[in-house]
Amino acid sequence: MLTIPSKKRLNILLVDDAHETVEKIKQIFKTNEITYPLFTAKNGLEALEMLRTQDGKPPVIPKESRLILLALNSPKINGAEFLRELRSEPELKVIPVVVLANSCDNEEAKLKLYKLNVAGCISKPVASEELIEVFMIIIKYWTINELP
Repeated sequence: MLTIPSKKRLNILLVDDAHETVEKIKQIFKTNEITYPLFTAKNGLEALEMLRTQDGKPPVIPKESRLILLALNSPKINGAEFLRELRSEPELKVIPVVVLANSCDNEEAKLKLYKLNVAGCISKPVASEELIEVFMIIIKYWTINELP
């Protein structure tokens, strides 16, 4: 099992409309005693609202040390549209985004994602054990990496 550094703050936004995936990741947090805030959005529009300063109010997700885990096939706007919107906003474009999708196996789709400045493209594991391992590695990496 990986040990996650506890001194560093990391605000994680999971954008995924698949209830079972969201619940699995919440369970990973609980089981592995990950205390970083986990915010969830069912689609890209909801995620953008959570990230933006609106009407002079601070965003729902604090501005420091943000990481987005993005499923591509979400309703309202898909992952690519979300990324284009995110990258067009000066305050948001620096947020690292790790894509979790089956399309990461497709070279053409993967290239399109990297052109939208994703920090990584990881194929969604099917088995729960694989999801736990992949998620723990992602969290570990982003807690030792210096974020804006």
